[in-house]
Parts: sequence; C-alpha cells; structure tokens
Amino acid sequence: MYESFYGLSAKPFQLRPDPHFFFGSKGHKRAMAYLEYGLSQGEGFIVITGEVGAGKTTLVRNLFNRLPSDQIVAAHIVNTHLDPDDTLRMVVSAFGLPYEGASKTDLLTRLEKFLCDVDHQGKRALLVIDEAQNLSARTVEELRMLSNFQTDDKSLLQTFLLGQPEFRTTLHSPGMQQLRQRVIASYHLGPMDAQETRAYVEHRLATVGWKSDPAFDDGAHDAIYAYSGGIPRKVNTLMDRVLLMGFLEEMHAFGEQDINTVVKDISEEFQVPDPVGTPAPDTLPGHLSDDDGDADYKTGLRTIDQRIGERRVSSVEVLDERMMRLEKSIVSVLSILKKIVATPHGAVTHPMDNQE
Repeated sequence: MYESFYGLSAKPFQLRPDPHFFFGSKGHKRAMAYLEYGLSQGEGFIVITGEVGAGKTTLVRNLFNRLPSDQIVAAHIVNTHLDPDDTLRMVVSAFGLPYEGASKTDLLTRLEKFLCDVDHQGKRALLVIDEAQNLSARTVEELRMLSNFQTDDKSLLQTFLLGQPEFRTTLHSPGMQQLRQRVIASYHLGPMDAQETRAYVEHRLATVGWKSDPAFDDGAHDAIYAYSGGIPRKVNTLMDRVLLMGFLEEMHAFGEQDINTVVKDISEEFQVPDPVGTPAPDTLPGHLSDDDGDADYKTGLRTIDQRIGERRVSSVEVLDERMMRLEKSIVSVLSILKKIVATPHGAVTHPMDNQE
C-alpha cells in the first residue's frame, strides 16, 4: 500500500523471514560463523538460541542460500510440538522419504539407507531443527540417537538446533549429558544495540530502493530502539505501522513524537479492555455490619454507582478517540481514491495516483 508512495520496490519490514534482507549485526555475524564452523566439522550438534524475534530463522535461511547443493543435502523442521515417534516421521519426511504407515523400524531403516546413499554420492546430510524449545527431553534424545548413524570414519548426519533461551534448560538437564558431549559449538543470539538498530532500519529500507524518503531524525531512531529493544521482529512490526501511518497522513519525515504515536496505538490494541459497567474489585464497599445502618449502606451504593459511571465515561472517551482515528484514516483513503478516479487516463498528478 505505501510502497509506491515512498518509491519502494517492496515492503521493507515484512514479518516473514527473508534472507534477502539479512542484516549482519555483530551477533548475527558471530552466530553465522558458528554455523559455518559447524558445517566445516561435518559432525555433532550446533546450538543457537535467541529471544523471540531475534532473527534465528532468517539466519538459517541465509545459511541455506549459501549451502553448496552439490555437497550438502539439508532438511529444515519448524513444527516441533511432536512426540518422539512423530518427530522421527517428520525427519524422514523432511528428507523427502515416504513415511505413511511405516513402523519405527521401517523409518529408521529408510533413513539409514538414505544417509548412506548421500554419503556414497560424496555429500553430507544436514538436519536443522527450529523452535527447539518445544522439544521434550525424550524427543531430544531421539534426535541424539540419529547421530549414531555413521561409517567407520565419519558421521552421516549433522544437526543444528535453534530455539528460544529456555531450550538451554532442557540441554543442561541431568539426562542430557550424552547430547552435551556431542555439542561442538553453542551461541546465544542477543538483541542489537541502538546503533545497530538504526543501521538495521536503514539497511532494510535501502534494500528496497529507499532514497531518504521518508526521513527519520535521531529522535525517531531513539524511539524505535526504545520500543523494540533491538529485537528485529519488533522493529519490523513497528516500522510497518509507521510507514502505513505516513502513507495515510502523507508524511515524508518522522520524529520521536510520530514514532511514539504509533507505539501508543499498538499498545492500546493489545490491552485487555475492562468490561463496561463492571466495577473493579477494589471499588466494592467493605463489609457492612448490622450496626452500619441504612445510611452507610446507601452511601456505599452511591459510591459504586459513581465509580461505575466514571468507568463508563472513561471507556466511552477511549472508544471515541479510537473512532476518530479510524475515521481520519478512512477519510484519507477516500481522498486518495477520489484523486485516482478523477485523474484522466495516462495523466500523472501525484505519486499516489499510481497507487495500486
């Protein structure tokens, strides 16, 4: 929607992991170096952890783009809410082997034969497990057992495990000693710092043809970092909304207040509203004994009614404010549509006239 308004070739802040937008922060470069080191070793496990939205999946897809297909056969698994047997089926399926109706013995036999065939072709097999924090200890042990497939001088399967920080709890549990002995490298991918976050924003914009329109001042970048904490996915979510607002309001420059306005909108959207007309627990009157009298009882009821009324007014005010913003956005869109309809065929009067 806003791409042509700002002269961009595509959406720069989509949530879908795309290696085309890979940004090599210090942390991402180091994580990539660990993955490449693991590949050079050709055996064992590599463990990469990071917070939600830190860019682990983008990291893997960037790695896959660089894998020599004539040397490595790779499989990527992202659905990890599985028991050990289903996980084995998923591994077999990820390598393109039949799995339906097969027993566990059949599955293991097929996988071993496949891995041997890959080795005879002079290639290596790589298994990448995403969202590893969802794996149970039994499932992790099942994956470890797969690493026992080997020839006299080499391992037939190498595994990369990527997950959120809680996967480390599983990894360091008492029953995981054998797996830990096979982990040849481990790295935790942290958030970007403020300078890297700014560079990340500008990198993604430049990737789709940004030429400083729109512009972001220092205050805007400070606000972006304050909200996102340097987590790429949070940056993407915020910036996509910022550019949408800029399109609707026909803005070509953003400051700190503009970013904070969008942050406020996002925060309000994820708030759980109080039921209208329901008093909060602390607004209920205290215990009234028989000696309190009818007057105190009525006073308590009037207090409740007054506070309920205040809550209703507050809720209505918030609703009115949201409706005003929505109406303003609709008016902007209608104005754009009117311009498009009124423009003679082939004429160009404003960048928005070419908006599809």
